[in-house]
Amino acid sequence: MKTASWWHGAVIYQVYPRSFLDTNGDGVGDLPGIVEKLDYIASLGVDAIWISPFFKSPMADFGYDIADYRDVDPLFGTLDDFDRLLKKAHSLDIKVMIDQVLSHTSAQHAWFQESRESRDNAKADWYVWADAREDGTPPNNWLSIFGGVAWQWEPRREQYYLHNFLTSQPDLNFHCADVREATLDNVAFWLDRGVDGLRLDAINFCYHDAQLRDNPPKPAHLRVGRGFSADNPYAYQYHYYNNTQPETLVFMEELRRLMDRYRDVAALGEFSSEDSLATMAEYVGDRRLHMGYSFELLTDDFSVDYIRGTVENLESKMPHGWPCWAISNHDVERAVSRWGREQASDALAAQLVALVCSLRGSVCLYQGEELGLPEAEVPFEALQDPYGISFWPNFKGRDGCRTPLPWTDAEGAGFSSGAPWLPIPDAHRARSVQAQEADPASVLNLTRRFLRWRKSLPALVHGDIRFLDSHEPVLAFTRSHGDERLLVVFNLSATAVDWRLPDGLDPVPLEGHGLLAGTVADGELRLPARGVHFARLG
Repeated sequence: MKTASWWHGAVIYQVYPRSFLDTNGDGVGDLPGIVEKLDYIASLGVDAIWISPFFKSPMADFGYDIADYRDVDPLFGTLDDFDRLLKKAHSLDIKVMIDQVLSHTSAQHAWFQESRESRDNAKADWYVWADAREDGTPPNNWLSIFGGVAWQWEPRREQYYLHNFLTSQPDLNFHCADVREATLDNVAFWLDRGVDGLRLDAINFCYHDAQLRDNPPKPAHLRVGRGFSADNPYAYQYHYYNNTQPETLVFMEELRRLMDRYRDVAALGEFSSEDSLATMAEYVGDRRLHMGYSFELLTDDFSVDYIRGTVENLESKMPHGWPCWAISNHDVERAVSRWGREQASDALAAQLVALVCSLRGSVCLYQGEELGLPEAEVPFEALQDPYGISFWPNFKGRDGCRTPLPWTDAEGAGFSSGAPWLPIPDAHRARSVQAQEADPASVLNLTRRFLRWRKSLPALVHGDIRFLDSHEPVLAFTRSHGDERLLVVFNLSATAVDWRLPDGLDPVPLEGHGLLAGTVADGELRLPARGVHFARLG
């Protein structure tokens, strides 16, 4: 049997460097902080880390606005610090993935500084420029995810430029061959340095419709979004033309050919489109990206029907591709709060880690998920996220999931000797790493135990998935790999439930996962609140 690549079924720990550990007292986390805590990350039992952007940037969008793709921002350290990080991670058998933001740059990038000067310079066509309409208004009706029109006037060229995100994040023109070549060269710079993979931010935004056609309006009852809310004007359109163009698939194949020159590296694409699961199915495969994930489980819906429907939908569209699932990240409310609300608990936090790690695919766990951190309440005056500031109070932005990781229960939570860039709530300090280390039943230690246990079961890491008929709040499925077949059942509620096992199943309970386990008697599975049942099937 062919040995699976490291990323196949991997658990990838997302590090948001601003909030991980600050070693120089400026209140912002840095690369030396990641190096210092790599032993902690290794203790979790994860296979890889994904580091959010640490490149040179004015930080208008906290690093997702890149001014130099090939250097580290002084706020985070130096290239030497990154090399130390890479070397130590590899010594601990941890793979390193880095964020690549290919669709747009910072307005301070040298490419844009040159492009904006005139219509006839060497980089004049490197960004998406368009003439105004006869009345001076933007060339079409495209909108920015971060609010307002997606076009900004540049007086030096007397043209508008496109920005799908902040005004200070101009979109690159991938219809230009020089842009594609320069982008691939930047990717090769990091692959040559030894990184093991790339997380590709908003990768389906690389290309725009060359004809600049208007997006059609979306009826009010269909205004739902992933990564944006229904009251955002962005939700008022079908985004058929400002992203997810056919040409992007050709570029994905170019990128894959580049990556195939390196040994055992992987690309993980992030997708947000009108049908993100269909887009993922198109973009992921042997000739394109290795893995993909979307915002489909980063929603408010925590029902059995929704989770099953989402996974089955993707399975039907992408039977041969490999998904990656996430229920938390740096862009959405933390899962324990989003899905637990007033019933949030440590049992729910541990169960959620087990749930996402039991689906077919690889997994992204966001820093703090292993501590069961709830969403932080950040007052308006302390907000840093421009997205949240613009849409306050209906949408409070992304700062609540980005507050610094609590290492101790001290005033600065062991994160920094200075004032942290975002406030650390008391509720987080009470759940610090230090506080949980000594408690065998803590979310931290249950996460460690479960991830170690998962690795002993090939069906959970590599297997197929098939859902069984069940009703709220019971989610049930099987995982199969080779001769191993497992039954997996979750009670997604805060009260005990009974579930009759399907006829013909003869499950042998598996122990060692550490979670609240169900019991079987006379064909009936009794699941405690937030309970689970893992069993081997004959």
